Amino acid sequence: MPSHPRTARGAVIVTAPVRIVLVDDQALFRAGIRMVIDSQRDLEVVGEASDGREGIEVVRATRPDLVLMDVRMPVLDGLAATAEILREPDAPRVVVLTTFDLDEAAARAIQGGASGFLLKDSEPEFLLSAVRTVHAGSAVIAAEATRELFAHIADGGGGEPVPAAYGALTDREREIFALAAAGLSNAEIAEREFLSEATVKTHISRILTKLALRDRVQLVVFAYRHGLA
Repeated sequence: MPSHPRTARGAVIVTAPVRIVLVDDQALFRAGIRMVIDSQRDLEVVGEASDGREGIEVVRATRPDLVLMDVRMPVLDGLAATAEILREPDAPRVVVLTTFDLDEAAARAIQGGASGFLLKDSEPEFLLSAVRTVHAGSAVIAAEATRELFAHIADGGGGEPVPAAYGALTDREREIFALAAAGLSNAEIAEREFLSEATVKTHISRILTKLALRDRVQLVVFAYRHGLA
């Protein structure tokens, strides 16, 4: 169980837990995920829903930080629900849940703004790590899966013109953009470019701001859409 951060004098810094909504039509699956999440003092399930339409209502009522969203559900599927949730002001991050690796529906959800995907049979420790990673603004897709995933759903790839905003990136930012688009972590980029991780994080933040992107997953989508990966 993660320890709380402390100040330089050793005082515990109490932070609010990450607030999570579960959207899945299988009650038993939701119960299992809730049990795993609620066992962690830095994570909290604040709502559940059994279909996409109910999920949208629960998200609006609870204003969570993150949504775990099944792809295939009755009434309204996870793709449509994700799209509607992400149109809301101050939208939460969404991680889609899928049964199959490189699921095309999950890939489409990521293209639509989701912050990553998880297999429904992932180990509990991986799920918890992924939730924390996405909440911190990073992706939950490994480098090799990133390349396979976006090659799988690129629809020909590189067909869209590069936006003018990309021209505003500095040479260094373009180098880091390319490495992030290839799925490298901050630590790997720092080692490759002989920079500190803090410096890489600052560059990534500036890149996302200049390109009006939500997170690193959207950076990868941007790169594949415009032939930059």
